[in-house]
Amino acid sequence: MKTSVIGYPRIGKDRELKFASEKYFKGEITESELNETAAAIRADNLKAQKDAGIDFISSNDFSFYDNVLDTAVLFNIIPARYTELGLPSLDTYFAMARGYQGDKGNVKALAMKKWFNTNYHYLVPEISDDTEVKLTGTKPVDEYKEASALGVNTKVAVTGPFTFLKLLRYTGSKTIADYAPVFAAEYVKLINAVAKAGAEWIEFDEPYLVHDLSAEDNKIFKDIYNTILGSKGSVKVLLQTYFGDIRDIYSEVTALAFDGIGLDFIEGKKTLELVKSNGFPADKLLFAGVVNGKNIWKNNYEKTLGIIDEIKAAAGEDNIVVNTSCSLLHVPYTLASETKLTDEYKKHFAFAEEKLPELVQIASLAVNKDEAVLEANRKLHESRVNAYDAKVQERVKNIKDSDYTRLPEFAEREKIQKARFNLPLFPTTTIGSFPQTADVRKNRQDFRKGNISEEEYVNFNKNKIAECIKLQEEIGLDVLVHGEFERNDMVEYFGEHLEGYLFTEKAWVQSYGTRCVKPPFIWGDVSRKEAITVKWSAFAKSCTDKEVKGMLTGPVTILNWSFHREDISIKESTLQIALAIRDEVLDLEANGINIIQIDEAALREKLPLRKSDWYSEYLDWAIPAFRLVTSGVKPETQIHTHMCYSEFTDIIPAIDAMDADVITFEASRSDLLILDSLKENNFKTEVGPGVYDIHSPRVPSVDEIVTALTKMRAKIDDSKLWVNPDCGLKTRGNEETVKSLKNLVEAAKKLR
Repeated sequence: MKTSVIGYPRIGKDRELKFASEKYFKGEITESELNETAAAIRADNLKAQKDAGIDFISSNDFSFYDNVLDTAVLFNIIPARYTELGLPSLDTYFAMARGYQGDKGNVKALAMKKWFNTNYHYLVPEISDDTEVKLTGTKPVDEYKEASALGVNTKVAVTGPFTFLKLLRYTGSKTIADYAPVFAAEYVKLINAVAKAGAEWIEFDEPYLVHDLSAEDNKIFKDIYNTILGSKGSVKVLLQTYFGDIRDIYSEVTALAFDGIGLDFIEGKKTLELVKSNGFPADKLLFAGVVNGKNIWKNNYEKTLGIIDEIKAAAGEDNIVVNTSCSLLHVPYTLASETKLTDEYKKHFAFAEEKLPELVQIASLAVNKDEAVLEANRKLHESRVNAYDAKVQERVKNIKDSDYTRLPEFAEREKIQKARFNLPLFPTTTIGSFPQTADVRKNRQDFRKGNISEEEYVNFNKNKIAECIKLQEEIGLDVLVHGEFERNDMVEYFGEHLEGYLFTEKAWVQSYGTRCVKPPFIWGDVSRKEAITVKWSAFAKSCTDKEVKGMLTGPVTILNWSFHREDISIKESTLQIALAIRDEVLDLEANGINIIQIDEAALREKLPLRKSDWYSEYLDWAIPAFRLVTSGVKPETQIHTHMCYSEFTDIIPAIDAMDADVITFEASRSDLLILDSLKENNFKTEVGPGVYDIHSPRVPSVDEIVTALTKMRAKIDDSKLWVNPDCGLKTRGNEETVKSLKNLVEAAKKLR
């Protein structure tokens, strides 16, 4: 039985791509030097997979920033505002990803959204009626040839045409139906180019098929692939799906002339049922996604082999390929870099590199079961230590319905809070973090390494907080923050103060572009060890007469941005975290913090991709989990929350049901499209749609912010409108941050 990997992490074992890219942005290295780093990463990835014995290895799974953006450039989907800058091709690419502000012009970046139900973000390409769709790039062919020169025969992985068309933003009158035949023809040209280069397989990634699909969707998909498959020649075509099952189009997919079909047996609730009920064509390879590409736990061989046995019975044995459930982009590189985790813990985990021998071993066991190997794996899964806490479990069981309700109702609280805080119209604030400059990071690292005392560490942070408060007062912000100089990451920091968490040194995962995160692991039952943020917030409050927000991360985001357990439900895990954060909220309130922000940036992340499952499987407990955190505070305590870089328009009623007092959204990159949904749903919560994009280095002008706020006022009542950036300022520099915030305050004053 053969093995396959859909895609591999691309940032480098030690984030080499991140650091090289950032040097390139600063002009410290050349394009040639950046390309050398990228080539070395690709070579290492190919070697790791080949040495492990993987049969189907992907090329073109690498990207300098994002695969969807790569596909846009490949087919000339580049808005005129970027080409008109007259930049070299790579710089044009980065301008689309990051924005550009310089002597050539001033343009915003493309919108950025969550990649399905993951913590990865993709760039949203824009297509206008006059866009000339044509195959102009050579990246897939170039990277195939590069792999071949290294002695690795690969399948060429490309974002599929249907998924790409569904993710596009159409800025003119033309629709997906107008462009489908055009793209089909250009994808045929791509197949021809791949064939000419000598590739045997091309993989079209079509994760959009796991959504609810209409009859029109099915027709468009079939029309596209009838064209493509009718002209594929000698190249074999693999249709690869992931993040769910393809129940709405399974029969149509299996009837088409694909040579292989990749199905997800981890998140695809109905995938096994579909194969068993409908069969699988004997003339195609079934790439069975049975190794979880999104989590870090060792595979349970007994469970996986049971699934494979059922697949064999329905589809036959000779045409099954053991596959990852999705790209390994979503897990860290290797456990080999972890020196502080004990073997007692490490033996339970498998990162990308460790999943490779798992695939090979599962494929071998599926043919010849080795009882000794199976018994060792079975004992491993029975040997977890320090994972369970009876007190935590009992506390979850004792949650009452009333614990999910905050009183009095919003309208009455709003009146109480307006009288208490007496803020001006269009109150200004930030989302929380201020720039984490080199000295801030060094202070934290020196303390961790024991190079400085706790007193030195604390005093440094207090000085930074005092400076940050003074700066915000000088800028003229209305509601201040302490700056979060003590925090490494909005989830990892809280996890470090919670029982039940494990932490790594180098388990980095790409979130977008050069932004990497190091998600902690939820090992066991979660509870709060001690007060987490109170001393920092209380100190900040002592530095000013203005209100200072307490800054917390919400339970759903802590869960979604951690690698979660597989032995209990994510609902139970989230409620454990919610009770811990509830304790922190009440402690902040008791210490005079009157405004508390509880970020739920990742609320949408585990939202089922099918709307029919939204409430029954997720929102019915995720929204109450937030209310569990806040229901114990006084009416005059103002609760804020924040959400970023996702599509929220279709779950606005659920967000309103969180019953926060103020919510801030990312909106700047999406041209404030969320405003219509807020108005249509009579959104009651006060709201601050982000007025500028902090993920770009450009500084917005006062006029630009005034224009954004004017658009907001058309859809949001003045009394409910807050003015803020669209996310935290952690990754930005001091100079651009100060300039941007001064312009933000000036814009708010103009409107007043």
